[in-house]
Amino acid sequence: MADLDTPTVLFVCVHNAGRSQMAAGYLRALAGDAVEVLSAGSAPKDEINPVAILAMAEEGIDIAGNIPNVLTVEAVKESDVVITMGCGDACPIFPGKRYEDWDLDDPAGQGIDAVRPIRDEIRRRIEVLITELLPERAA
Repeated sequence: MADLDTPTVLFVCVHNAGRSQMAAGYLRALAGDAVEVLSAGSAPKDEINPVAILAMAEEGIDIAGNIPNVLTVEAVKESDVVITMGCGDACPIFPGKRYEDWDLDDPAGQGIDAVRPIRDEIRRRIEVLITELLPERAA
């Protein structure tokens, strides 16, 4: 569990096998221990999308050992920021939390050439998120 000064970010997509795992991988790699990172899916798959694993490996980030998690109310409650990626109404809403919905293509069933631009857009959004959550790092 993070301390009180460490923001917690939850990434949610339907299968927790592609977009949310790539976003979590980037945030862990780029923010380190300054942010607590969670990810989950409303209907998680059994394993991470192998093309997402490959796309992140190209960036030097290993998400191969990650396991898709089921979205729980507790995960949402303990998060300061909840970022959804195509999970629709599956995410519970609690007052006082920051919610964002990132409209990103689903990498499921896509080849590496289609997944790279999704990965790159996720990285761009993660970099912006870090400047918002950790303004002292941006200075």
